[in-house]
Amino acid sequence: MTSRMRQEIGQQPEALRQTVATLLPELGAVRAAAARTRQVLFIARGSSDNAAVYGRYLSEAYAGRLGTLAAPSIATSYKRRLDLDGVLAVAISQSGRTEEIVETLEWAKACGAVTVGVTNGEGSPLAEAADVALLTKAGEELAVPATKTYTTQLAALAVLAVGLGADVDPDDLLRVPDEMERLIAETEGSDALEKIAAELAKVPGTVVSARGIAFGTALELALKLKEACYLHAMGLSYADLLHGPIAVVDADTPAIVLGAEGSPTLEGTVALAERVTGAGARVYGIGGGADLASAASVALPGPRLPEWVAPLGLIVPGQLLVERLARTLGIDPDNPRGLRKVTQTGA
Repeated sequence: MTSRMRQEIGQQPEALRQTVATLLPELGAVRAAAARTRQVLFIARGSSDNAAVYGRYLSEAYAGRLGTLAAPSIATSYKRRLDLDGVLAVAISQSGRTEEIVETLEWAKACGAVTVGVTNGEGSPLAEAADVALLTKAGEELAVPATKTYTTQLAALAVLAVGLGADVDPDDLLRVPDEMERLIAETEGSDALEKIAAELAKVPGTVVSARGIAFGTALELALKLKEACYLHAMGLSYADLLHGPIAVVDADTPAIVLGAEGSPTLEGTVALAERVTGAGARVYGIGGGADLASAASVALPGPRLPEWVAPLGLIVPGQLLVERLARTLGIDPDNPRGLRKVTQTGA
């Protein structure tokens, strides 16, 4: 029986088509909001926080605007008022009903920020609270691990980056759904997916690493491995990994390394893979083209997309790996223990 998670992975290309078609016409509203600001503050938790990391890299590397990740407790627990004049506050929530995120967005507005809400929840409190609402079109997501709601969030943040003045071609977004379809077919048609899942099923943990535009994808894959497979997965920038934690990578703790083709960080990603395999540990590559594939023990394909939209495709082989590994371990990937679809973190 096909899991709901697998079904929803397969629904992503159409969800992306609908989301991009809906949001590109909103560029005028985004540009008007961005014109009143000079930097971007991202407000999120969980998978949405990993999407925010992608948004931050887009803001800084492509739009030339400082991007930062908010600490919601400043608003909800410390209740400190900050000067947010000139700030575009972007709150990201799949449901739009996470009280902490809505409260933090309202706090940001009260502190002088212009606000944007990214959510799949039309009519949700978040959409109602934001000056500009970017509504994704993922449809209802039934599996607890976020897949299509996550990638449509990435699409919304890519549209946001265009509105911020990023030096990119918006038409690149139109190529993503077809690439997703190719990646799903190619990944499931390879022996590598089953091989990696079988090997990961025998170890207690793994390190997931990337840098730059792919870093948020590494964090998201690590989160999914923890959520759905109960694996001790550590998501790290390879720069941080090399500062000490690389000692944990050994025969019992392999590394999953992700890279976007054409990225200025890809050379370092390949060097990390070579160092890990040179030390006798296993490396599983995702993306990065032929260079990363040749340095890895086993590799899954990556998207053939420009770097700025590569993360929308790069997570897909990782999602398929998580779903396959969960089933290999005898875990229901749709309903991991201890988790609900909407998490309320309180103050």
